[in-house]
Amino acid sequence: MEPYPYIVVEGNIGSGKTTLVQKLSAYLNARAFYEEFSDNPFLPKFYSDPEKHAFPLELSFLAERYHQLKNELNSRDLFHKSIISDYYLSKSLIFAEINLPEDEFNLYNSLFSIIHQKLPKPSLYIYLYSDVDRLQINIKARGRAYEMKIEDSYLAQIQESYLLFINQQTDFPVLLLNTTKIDFVNSVSDFESIVSCLNKEYSKGVHRIML
Repeated sequence: MEPYPYIVVEGNIGSGKTTLVQKLSAYLNARAFYEEFSDNPFLPKFYSDPEKHAFPLELSFLAERYHQLKNELNSRDLFHKSIISDYYLSKSLIFAEINLPEDEFNLYNSLFSIIHQKLPKPSLYIYLYSDVDRLQINIKARGRAYEMKIEDSYLAQIQESYLLFINQQTDFPVLLLNTTKIDFVNSVSDFESIVSCLNKEYSKGVHRIML
């Protein structure tokens, strides 16, 4: 199997995207990099008071993601054929539209449009779809204190925004994988079912796969 040069794995909060990137990077001998968010000082503040801290949070994420993507995607690695990441810059726009009032989002969108065009597009975009009940189970299991109060309605809103973004994509192939009923973390066969999806060449646009 020839790996795709630049793979992105995304999903809702608790979908397992980072874990899947870890497993795929080892399987594909791909260089992986991950979103750096654990030390963002605005994140716990946002979950406690979203209205007050949403704008600085989204701006800080946009800056951090852009600089990391620019550095990672421009660096050469002779030992790996491909790069795989657990986020794409458009994630910033998806969350900003949910979290910001209209006037702040319009300003944010102007900034986003300037920098987004400077980065390469993925050769394969994978979205992990899980229903909200499964997401909540995963969130509780990993035990991050600031995530414990995330409401079902917020997860549903994120899911809806991602699906809207995905259904509009014509620039690169998108694999929409329904992972609600599988456990690719602990089951070898479930993980292999995802790997098997990468053996095919996909046209641009959305390809829906039930696992």
